[in-house]
Amino acid sequence: MNKLEEIAQERILILDGAMGTMIQRYKLEEEDFRNESLQNHPSSLKGNNDLLSITRPDVIKEIHAAYFAAGADIAETNTFSSTTIAQADYQLEHLAYQLNYESAKIAREVADEFTAKEPHKPRFVAGSIGPTNRTASLSPDVNDPGFRAVTFEGLKEAYIEQVKGLLDGGADALLVETVFDTLNAKAALMAIDEVVRARGARVPIMVSGTITDASGRTLSGQTTEAFLISVSHMPLLSIGLNCALGAKQLRPYLQTLAEKSDFLVSAHPNAGLPNEFGEYDESAEEMAAQVEEYLQEGLVNILGGCCGTTPDHIRAIAEVAGRYEPRKQMTSDLGFQ
Repeated sequence: MNKLEEIAQERILILDGAMGTMIQRYKLEEEDFRNESLQNHPSSLKGNNDLLSITRPDVIKEIHAAYFAAGADIAETNTFSSTTIAQADYQLEHLAYQLNYESAKIAREVADEFTAKEPHKPRFVAGSIGPTNRTASLSPDVNDPGFRAVTFEGLKEAYIEQVKGLLDGGADALLVETVFDTLNAKAALMAIDEVVRARGARVPIMVSGTITDASGRTLSGQTTEAFLISVSHMPLLSIGLNCALGAKQLRPYLQTLAEKSDFLVSAHPNAGLPNEFGEYDESAEEMAAQVEEYLQEGLVNILGGCCGTTPDHIRAIAEVAGRYEPRKQMTSDLGFQ
């Protein structure tokens, strides 16, 4: 059992909040997404937030520091879209490894700085592995339901490169998050397994799915329990839910995980539901009050925030979480050992 797992047995761990929400506050322009080697790059790069780990590492470092100062135990790397597949939109496939390495390195440096200042509260880095912008289970063409824009093998190879960069950069754990298609997640988990086995290492693996609407299913149609069953063959540190829904809407699906899973359970919901402008209005206090219901029911071990959340939200969540014990792990009734 490593240090992260040990602490998770003792108290609720706090994950950081939204990276994109914080980046928006800097009001960055096209030139911020370019360095000398990208000055003549033919594609527009504004909005490729992962690229800022190379072109504006100062911004990413400040954001990590703000979340750690607010009480986060774990920082997610700025790598949600750092695969060759996702970076193809910007013609930057060749930077995939570097993006992951540099992002993990930045987060590692900030985590170590805070751990040195507060050794009683060590900080950790979770390598963020997003779902990519393609799905292995669904066709993007309504006229050709058998068509796929990506193969399982293609996903796995892209994830292998990402995992290598994250681990080389210093990630303590790997977080396969915002899972809308479990087949994509399985490719990521297979990639992790291959890389970790080849290195003879042991790395905590976290998985977080996304319930897309009130139907209680992922985009590819799975219920929460089906999602859990689909990934339970892996020795996970945690299983959880994030994005799409606010804390209030996420609660019944977290209850399912808490009842059925023998892994730690995580949640990093949005700051409510988006308004008509796509913005999130839920205050830190409102979100913390909703999250407290998770804690009162003993549903979670790891808590953080997704879209719309800021250091203020994480500070409020951390303060509330500090008053409760973590969910007790149990033996699953799904038949897994």
